Amino acid sequence: MASTGVLPHVDLKSTYDKHGWCEPPHRFSDGAVALIREHALAISRERRPEVVHEKDSGIVRAIHGCHAFDEVCAALVRHPYLVELAEQLVGGPVYVYQFKVNLKQAHEGAAWPWHQDFAFWHEEDDMPRPDAVNIAINLDDVHEDNGPLIAIPGSHRLGLLDLPEGRADGEESDWHSHVSFNLPYTVNADRARALAEQSGRKMFLGPQGSIQVFHPSIVHSSSNNVSANRRAVLLITYNAVANAPAYPTRPAFLVSRDTTPVERRADERLDLQALHDPEASL
Repeated sequence: MASTGVLPHVDLKSTYDKHGWCEPPHRFSDGAVALIREHALAISRERRPEVVHEKDSGIVRAIHGCHAFDEVCAALVRHPYLVELAEQLVGGPVYVYQFKVNLKQAHEGAAWPWHQDFAFWHEEDDMPRPDAVNIAINLDDVHEDNGPLIAIPGSHRLGLLDLPEGRADGEESDWHSHVSFNLPYTVNADRARALAEQSGRKMFLGPQGSIQVFHPSIVHSSSNNVSANRRAVLLITYNAVANAPAYPTRPAFLVSRDTTPVERRADERLDLQALHDPEASL
């Protein structure tokens, strides 16, 4: 499929390279969001390994790998706009490395501590380089009180921070800790605070359907949801095909084994609108 012709590539890439994040000037329509959300919430009610709950609770924290078994999620990862954006930022063909929906239920959704995604992918999966990109889509309105993602601009250029010493020979990692609050790879809170004082904080807010993009090495966190509004954010991680881990061991719903380049495929149900022109669909 030819280029969509709607991406201001130069501006987005320069912002992404400098700050570790960028915000495309388009959003998914309310109809598209309603469809994606309907499918995601239906999956969250199922009992399956891909559905992760809050600690000692029946509250769903996240669902993983939905693109492998749900047709709407599978269509979403092939969206020409998203694939073209990922290819531009990564610098070549991409495949879907991870797919998840983080759900912070009203008054109950728990925080994520300061961390870097690439720490998990490098240490656990042997991903060679951070040649991947996270594309987040708000499935609900995200505001300051319902636990938005917060990133420290420019921290993606610092490399991996505060890695723990290696595991003992024969000691296996428990992937369940990678999807809970008790993350094994975190950035020291004092270090994160100092970095934020120096470089500021970027809070990812926006209406449902809005899109944010962030680098796998950027230091980020999120707070508890203290509001009466749920916060659901869908995240697709596209990895460069040339950067695929050779021997991943974590479950396939966390680390895709299919490294076939994503083929762009339009789906009229998943339409986009310009942020400042709600009548302009793509």
